[in-house]
Amino acid sequence: MRYNEKELQALSRQPAEMAAELGMRGPKKGSVAKRRLVKLVVNFLFYFRPDEAEPLGALLLERCRVAQEEPGGFSISFVEDLSRKYHFECCSQEQCQDWMEALQRASYEYMRRSLIFYRNEIRKMTGKDPLEQFGISEEARFQLNSLPKDGRTTCIGSQLNVLD
Repeated sequence: MRYNEKELQALSRQPAEMAAELGMRGPKKGSVAKRRLVKLVVNFLFYFRPDEAEPLGALLLERCRVAQEEPGGFSISFVEDLSRKYHFECCSQEQCQDWMEALQRASYEYMRRSLIFYRNEIRKMTGKDPLEQFGISEEARFQLNSLPKDGRTTCIGSQLNVLD
């Protein structure tokens, strides 16, 4: 995917859903954890040197897996290349859990599935399509039948989870 560098830099300056200094280790063999300011903005995870304003890089949080590693740590790997795994070290297990939950909710696909789920719940309760008033109720991206057939969708409480 191609991105406009200036647009990404502008996005990195937007208010973050979460931000903290974490230990971060890249996917290269033998890399060591370095302190990085990590900032979650929409579905991008930006990382900075703690004393710099420009990001060193960004991870697009689509088609990725977030997994618990050693206590107080988690990793992000990408479905297309599972060997491309980034490791993060948090100050506490609670901070680690908060980051993992936020990262799992950050993808466009998660937000889309949540929209479809809540749209159907509102339709069941009211008998009306809440998207109809915006003129987008017939768009394919908002239809249940446009969900990928390779994943199963389950609802737990008010959360929507995708199981591999």
